[in-house]
Amino acid sequence: MRTFVTKVKNMDVESYRTYCINKKGVTEEFPFDEHALVFKVMGKMFALTNLNSEEFRVNLKCDPDRAIQLREEHDGQIIPGWHMNKKHWNTIYFESGLGDKLLYELIDHSYDLVVSKLKKVDREVLEGL
Repeated sequence: MRTFVTKVKNMDVESYRTYCINKKGVTEEFPFDEHALVFKVMGKMFALTNLNSEEFRVNLKCDPDRAIQLREEHDGQIIPGWHMNKKHWNTIYFESGLGDKLLYELIDHSYDLVVSKLKKVDREVLEGL
């Protein structure tokens, strides 16, 4: 049986921004400087990237056990969160060939993880949006 390998498309910065900002309850901010684009859901950060970086990489929140597994499976493509709590955050190199399916899934996981930790009142507001 032949296996055909298709070229992996990687999400670009604008696709990443559009995907994040279209999620329910999400805002975008530059709280640290004019280069650090941060996405928050109900005021809680779930994704950030440095727009001034030579490489397109994104910090995403991750379940600690899954974070370790992802780092092992994708050595060098997913690393402990740069300037973040390394137990709860990963840095993902978006141009490293991971593929859009995984990238979207990791963004969704980060968003869902943050939403699950919101106060009940904030989750109710979010559901009403």
